[in-house]
Amino acid sequence: MNALVALCHFCELHGPRTLFCTEALHPPSPSPPSQLGLALGDRDVDREGEGLTMRANCSATQRGEMCEGCRSLPASHPGFVSIDDETGIRFLSHQHPRQSQLFSVVRQACVRSLSCEVCPGREGPIFFGDEQHGFVFSHTFFIKDSLARGFQRWYSIVMVAMDRIYLINSWPFLLRHLRLTIQSLQSTALKVFDSEQGVCPQRAARINSVFSPVFPHQRSGNAARSLTSLTQHPNLWASLHSSFSWLLKACGSRLTEKLLEGAPTEDTLVLIEKQTEQEEEMNCREGAEGGSKSQRHQTEAMTVLDLFSDEAKLEEIPGPKFRSLRHLRQVLGAAEFRILAWHVLMGNQVIWRSADPGLIQSSFIVLKSLLPVGCVRSIPYSGQYEEAYKCNFLGLSPDVQIPVHVSSSEFSVLVDVSSDRNRQSSAVSEDSVSSWFQFNISSANTQPTDRGPTLLNKLEVALSNENLSMDVVSHCLLCLKEEWMNKVKVLFKFSKVDGRGREDTQKVLTLLGATGPGEEDNIRLLKFWMTGLSKTYKTHLMSAVRGGERSPSQ
Repeated sequence: MNALVALCHFCELHGPRTLFCTEALHPPSPSPPSQLGLALGDRDVDREGEGLTMRANCSATQRGEMCEGCRSLPASHPGFVSIDDETGIRFLSHQHPRQSQLFSVVRQACVRSLSCEVCPGREGPIFFGDEQHGFVFSHTFFIKDSLARGFQRWYSIVMVAMDRIYLINSWPFLLRHLRLTIQSLQSTALKVFDSEQGVCPQRAARINSVFSPVFPHQRSGNAARSLTSLTQHPNLWASLHSSFSWLLKACGSRLTEKLLEGAPTEDTLVLIEKQTEQEEEMNCREGAEGGSKSQRHQTEAMTVLDLFSDEAKLEEIPGPKFRSLRHLRQVLGAAEFRILAWHVLMGNQVIWRSADPGLIQSSFIVLKSLLPVGCVRSIPYSGQYEEAYKCNFLGLSPDVQIPVHVSSSEFSVLVDVSSDRNRQSSAVSEDSVSSWFQFNISSANTQPTDRGPTLLNKLEVALSNENLSMDVVSHCLLCLKEEWMNKVKVLFKFSKVDGRGREDTQKVLTLLGATGPGEEDNIRLLKFWMTGLSKTYKTHLMSAVRGGERSPSQ
């Protein structure tokens, strides 16, 4: 990521000053140099050698004006260097950027973050910038100081980049991790502040000085103290270098560009919406409950988001597991698999009860591929029953009792898994599931499942054809899901948005090929999948309808 992170300070004597900055130096490439101001010139770095004796890009007059509070590392300090072995990127830290162009950009960001571009309360994040000078994510904060005016000093951490969209999309990530760094600095400085106040309380001393015969023009003590002095952290700058370097690396790798053919699918839109909702909820919780619980909330959010990275997670599950839909069909048998898949496609609650969480998780990963992402609500493993409105995939430990109203309902299916420990061996293979476990599928549903839906009939034809690899079957399933998701969109537009009657809707269903054998199952599938449409699509449709209603009057 072409960006730079800097720690800034508002000095009581000299105004806004840059204390410490970390920049990423990319390895030389045959491509022409970037026009962006933050695409650093690495050839100059190579000429200077690996010693990298950094120069503060300021004049002798500016250096002479620097006090202890304005200085982090001396000009003769070689700075800090970290190298990413995977990419060859070097992360370099010193008080000032090495390039004069970057120095002016960071200087302007520093001044604006500590003067005019300030959020309400003077503490918190804010975004500003332009195409010429770069865009800035700034987080201002106070550090306790017993000798400072108001017993605190003002700092900010800024990230400067030329890519506005990338910086805005990284806002939740930056806010979460910069707050951790800031809270660490504040808590360390607070301990030093309390210790100093316990030895020599400054508030009483200042009150007494007001009534002294000769009012001093400058109060006693050190008016300018370094951040190292305020925190008593011997390795403060090395620690900040590590934090800033990791932030640049992580921020650059967390978002990747993908080449998409055509319009984004509904699954893509839903995934983006879910990620945005999780990040917003996490930030709200952190703001309400404080940063001490941020790590737990981050873990909770990632648990939800990780449910959709199924291919990678399936390989990570230890022990016996289902590897594909075809494998699941072979283990359960064609008839039992069809019953289970039918319940999944109809939107009924699918409950697995087993002592092996990994087996349940693998079954859910495989079965979720039958549905659009927006229709999936999963609780992989729980010690108590959860109602159907919370999840349509529920994993339970074997001792959990199923409520009577659930076991007698036609809208649920239970898979009880019992293990035969005597037949277990040390070697784990694809056949281990069928040899280690026994499966009992039960449901109160009396409706026949051998007629439809049409999607399931076509999928079973593909699964039963051994000449087709699972990659081919997966692509067939993807095409079938897209076909039926398009039918869902037409039905939603026709019935929900336009508000047509039943007779007209039936004609549309016939036109879509949803009538005939398995008609009832097809209609149930369409109605269930309608709940998985993205908010983006629904909002777009409603906006288009409102625009169409206004246009005649205009």
